[in-house]
Amino acid sequence: MNHQGNIFLVVDLGAESGRIIACSFDGERFTQKETLRFPNNPVRSSEELQWDVDVLWGHIKNGLTRAAFDYGDSIVSIGVDTWGVDFGLFSNDMLLDNPFNYRDSRTDNVMESVFEVIPRSEIFKITGVQFLQFNTLYQLYSMVKAGDFVLDQAKHLLTIPDIFNFLLTGKKVTEFSNATTTQCYNPFEGKWAYPLLEKLGIPVDIFGAIVQPGTIIDSIKQDVTEETGIGLIPVIAPASHDTGSAVAAIPMTDRNAAYISSGTWSLMGVEVDEPNISDDAQKFNFTNEGGVDGTFRLLKNISGLWLIQECRRAWEKEGNPYTYRELTEMAEQSQDSGALIDPADGCFLSPENMPEAISQFCRDTEQAIPQSKGDIIHCVLRSLALEYRYVLNQLETLTGRELKTIHIVGGGSQNRLLNRFAADATGCLVLAGPMEATSLGNAMIQAVSMGLISSVMEGRSIINLSFPCERFEPQQNVEWEEMYESFLKLKQGN
Repeated sequence: MNHQGNIFLVVDLGAESGRIIACSFDGERFTQKETLRFPNNPVRSSEELQWDVDVLWGHIKNGLTRAAFDYGDSIVSIGVDTWGVDFGLFSNDMLLDNPFNYRDSRTDNVMESVFEVIPRSEIFKITGVQFLQFNTLYQLYSMVKAGDFVLDQAKHLLTIPDIFNFLLTGKKVTEFSNATTTQCYNPFEGKWAYPLLEKLGIPVDIFGAIVQPGTIIDSIKQDVTEETGIGLIPVIAPASHDTGSAVAAIPMTDRNAAYISSGTWSLMGVEVDEPNISDDAQKFNFTNEGGVDGTFRLLKNISGLWLIQECRRAWEKEGNPYTYRELTEMAEQSQDSGALIDPADGCFLSPENMPEAISQFCRDTEQAIPQSKGDIIHCVLRSLALEYRYVLNQLETLTGRELKTIHIVGGGSQNRLLNRFAADATGCLVLAGPMEATSLGNAMIQAVSMGLISSVMEGRSIINLSFPCERFEPQQNVEWEEMYESFLKLKQGN
């Protein structure tokens, strides 16, 4: 078949769904088309929550088969990106068990046990990573404490994108941006934090070679090409942590700009040249994740559209299958109870019923309880916007920059109500888009690696030309200032 432009295949796996996307580059602009979308449903056995690698690998191969039929020899390369922290353990070439889902309960209270061995401040000085109970470090230590035989048998640890790179190529490597999410990596020495791991009894020999974004890992294996019809194309490591690829695509030309990669999580930060391990960075619980071109992403994880996703899931179980657009329209028509929540509160990490958790939070904080579904969504979106302002103020303290612009990318950039709230709450110009920043950043790094684009900076300009941003000018008013004061009291109360 005849197609204009070079095709870069993107395997983009998220916590809710996965996609195979064909990104076409004609030398001036990117376009893209979804080849296959599939659900990513965790599997629960007994009390354990895990990811089903076999099912995901089957979906990926189906996507490759479709792409091979649609695009043939136009396909230049392929790159995989996913979420961070989760991992699989291998004995030689055999995956010993399905990777655990980061929301599994096995890491409950494990951080505190780790801090009894190594002080929190020491861990931060070594790794520069935000303290979250599901970080790889605490997942591994939970296995050490439990005497898990799988850890004893393991020869290799691979993060989620590295697992699929191995299935594609037969090569076991760990990509830099995902390595930095584990809290097992020392960014100052540029290698795994071996002394830290040894102190915790975590076997260090399971950690392998680290490669930088843009590295050609190898060509796709012969058996995969025979099964799918895909050519012997190179597998390139983009920034394989999805946020790393998303930030690579943001058309930032001003250092006084912040970004939010908005999806299940809202990851808010700035690009810096080296990790920030100041006392304030630790106090604010920021993280330093690897980026492209030798940069780091100084950012904070905010519990983003997960709150909306879980409300939607709960209502669907009740027989009300709303679309996200319908939920936003309901929020716009809300009578507004005036209630706010703290999105960072632990009660929202993995509740059985999100709407009930929101109501209970309001009850516990002596606020009016949102009555309608629209009221609940309105409360969540407004609270997220106020959380953005809270984190923006911390970023300004950490960097000494006056941040005037916020780039919002990812699926959440389509939520115009949240974008408007974000502009009004922060007083910043909000530039929304591109929505598909992760896949575009992934494809752009592939194009740079293959020599079709000269640099990341040029790639960002091409993406901006291909997918212009939508502007949201701030309309500050007294109401938002009063809401922020109430929001701060909520956070101080927690």
